[in-house]
Order: sequence, then structure tokens, then C-alpha cells
Amino acid sequence: MTAPRKLAVLGLGRMGTAIATRLAEHAHIHESEHPHPHEVLAWTRSGRPTTARALETTDDPAAAVAKADVVLLALFDGRACREVVDRIRASLRPDAVVVNTSTIAPAEAAALARELGASYVHAPVLGSVPAVAAGTLDILAGADPDTLDRVRPVLATLGTVRPLSDAGTAAALKLIANSSLAGGVLALREALRQGDALGLPRTDVLDVLELGLLGGLVARKRDILTSADDPATAGDSQFTIAALAKDLDLLAAASGTPLRSAAELAGTPADPEADIAVAALAPAVTDAVLEPLRAYIRGHATGDPAHFRTAFLPTAHVEGIRDGAFVSWGLDEYCALFPGRPAPDEPTRSRRIDTVDVHGTVATATMTLRHGADTFTDVFLLARVDEKWRITNKAYHRHP
Repeated sequence: MTAPRKLAVLGLGRMGTAIATRLAEHAHIHESEHPHPHEVLAWTRSGRPTTARALETTDDPAAAVAKADVVLLALFDGRACREVVDRIRASLRPDAVVVNTSTIAPAEAAALARELGASYVHAPVLGSVPAVAAGTLDILAGADPDTLDRVRPVLATLGTVRPLSDAGTAAALKLIANSSLAGGVLALREALRQGDALGLPRTDVLDVLELGLLGGLVARKRDILTSADDPATAGDSQFTIAALAKDLDLLAAASGTPLRSAAELAGTPADPEADIAVAALAPAVTDAVLEPLRAYIRGHATGDPAHFRTAFLPTAHVEGIRDGAFVSWGLDEYCALFPGRPAPDEPTRSRRIDTVDVHGTVATATMTLRHGADTFTDVFLLARVDEKWRITNKAYHRHP
């Protein structure tokens, strides 16, 4: 059977750009004795231009897929996959195969497989940008065997294909793999903290860890782990804290089992867009000090002021500039601002804990809240009272 030669790559983030570049520069399919290069046309959902010189791009996803034998998705989440598939469905060739390398929930992958039938291959990958460039990814491919055979030459350009029974299984196993990665990052963080407490040189600790079960992680992330300046700028983020936290949330939701590693990673006082290795260098934050901050987030998400009464001490104040004037609300006044139901635009709002610093029985924290057109920076002072952490005061700044 003739192997596919015209490819569309939809999604040009870090992985999508690396995948499209690898296919455009290195993929040669041997049909008998005659090699043929892939023809790759790429599209980015964000609209941001790519710096990859080897790629031919278009601003129209329909144009990208109209002549493609294989349409490869490299998107951030299930919602993005759904939006893109709906957008290109009418433009797909009848014999085209959609290969989805995105990390999404098992149920989302299964739904796409039901809709697209035998023309869908769910193929999440193990490995990051360097593995793409080297063609050493491990590809978990859940698909109809005949369909997988059609796209195997394309996937083999990127790495080793590991066939699986169906799309949902491939998606679930990718989440399991990323859960183990999170465990490795947190184990590495604990080992580095203990090494620091014992006064051991960081390089010696890493040398020994590289000999054991964490060896692969240490070897891949050593530049960041030994950075003398800002670790977050020691190299390109190959897999961000935010992306790994997203995957852990997907796994927890799919399995119905809360993941302690998800809570620990989400509470890491580091830039969510930093590489996961930065999380290994951040100080550990206990669930206890995070709990009032999570209650505060639940209050905003639900509009129920009872969550704020859980989060704050009764004597707490909330202060900032509102309509050009300084305000200082007591807890009762602050709770009165909330109607007991979510805001109409709640699905589009987001909140993240940026930093937490614990100093014995007191702590400080910062949070970013994006509410519609407004972004807020919240700064908290917390205290441990009767062995329980509570927010004593909050100051905020509104960025219009």
C-alpha cells in the first residue's frame, strides 16, 4: 500500500513545531527503493507565527487539511481538539487519517474515535522536544490495525510505535505515564532538600541520583537543576508545570481518585510556565497552608461566601483600591459582595496560586485571578492558629 505523503500538522506549540519540523526535514518514506519526502503544511491555533524556517504554514486550517493524507493534531487539551476537529471536519478527505498526539482525557479520546471511526488514531507520545528532534519518542497508538499500518511510516519518523487496542486506552496510559513523571519530580525535590539540609554539594547529590531510579530525569534536566542564576531561564521549557498539572487533573477526574501529587504540584511556588524541573527546586508546601487558599478560590468559583468564612479569620480585612479610592472591608462586608451563585462568565475565569512562603507560624502567598477583562493580583498574610492555617488579611491590585 502506498504510504501517505501529504501531511497537515495542526498546532504549533513546542511539541507541534518540533513534530512538524521533524517530519518536514527528516521523513523519507521508502516505497520499494524510492524515497519520497513528506509534504508538510502546518497551522497554529494561536495565530502566532512560528520561527521554524523549514515549515510551510497557512492561516486556514481547512486549507491545511484539504489535500492531506494524514492530519496530525498537536494541541493542548481536549477542548482544543474538539474545536479544531469540528472546524476541519467538512474539509477532510474521505480517505484521510486523523492522528491525535495531544494529551486528553480517555473519554475525550474515545468520543473522537467514535465520531471519526477507523480514520482516527489516538497517538499520545512519551518524550519531549529533544526526543522529537532525535526521532526517539515512544508513541502509544490506539487505532484500528489497518489504519495504524497506513500511518506507521509517518509515526516511525518520530519514534517507536507501540500499538494499543483503542483510543481510550492510549489516552489513559499517557496520563499514567505523566503521573509517574510527577512522582519523580516530587521525589527529586525531596532528595535535593535533604541534600541541602545535610550540606552536601548539589553536583554530588545529582551524580548519585543519576545512578538510580531518577537517573533519566536528572540527566535530562541537569542544566536547570544546576543553574546558578534563575533556573526558570536556564533552558527552554520542554514540559511545563502547568501542562503536567493539567494532565494530573485529567487522571484524577478519569479515575475518580484524588492525587496527592496533583495538589503538591499545583501548590508549587513557581511560574506555571516554567519547566517541570523548576518544581524540583521549589520548596515543598504542605496541604495545610494551601487549604485556606483553596477555600478562597472555591468562594470565587461558586459565589458562596461560606467558603470565605472558612478561609479567613473572623478579624480579617480585605484591602485595595476600588474606583480610585482605598477600601478596607471586614469579613462580613466582603462576604456581602457575593450573591451565593457563580458569576455568569465563571467558565472563562481562572485563578492560580503563584507563590507560597512559610515562615514558622506565618506565611505569605500571592495569587493571580483572571476575571473577564480584569486581572487581579492578591497578596495574602496567613497564620497558623490552633494548628490550622487561616488568612489574616488580603490586599489586592486590579490590572484593568
